[in-house]
Amino acid sequence: MRPHKYWRAYMAGIAVPTLSLLGIMAVFAYHPYYFEVPNQFVVPLPGAPLERGFIFPMAVVPNVWGLWNILHVALRSRVRLSLGVYGALLPLILMPGGVILTRVLDVFTIQWRFALPMVPIAMAVYYLAWKHLVGFLNDELGIAIP
Repeated sequence: MRPHKYWRAYMAGIAVPTLSLLGIMAVFAYHPYYFEVPNQFVVPLPGAPLERGFIFPMAVVPNVWGLWNILHVALRSRVRLSLGVYGALLPLILMPGGVILTRVLDVFTIQWRFALPMVPIAMAVYYLAWKHLVGFLNDELGIAIP
């Protein structure tokens, strides 16, 4: 398995969000009608069922994490960013993409003024996840920076 560096990077990248989404689905399966996604984050407006908000991201987010880790492995000799900082940049792509996707697919509406305060929080969470979890997996698979 050693010669396939990019395959190992992809697998290390998808492991963390896949396991997280399995946990979310387990909670959702236990309480199928309890959780709702509010129309806005702050203003209590009528909600949409939670599955409308995370079924599609379940397919997209792990694959984006895997591809982002491949890109990190491929570019790390030219771009000198730590893995944590590199991972913290990912919400800057995922969050606008998610807002645009919800509008295109008419899933529910998220306004930018409510989504923007979540960006630093998401970046902090992603920084920690990439630094500690993905970094650990990269190290275990032999693709971490020596």
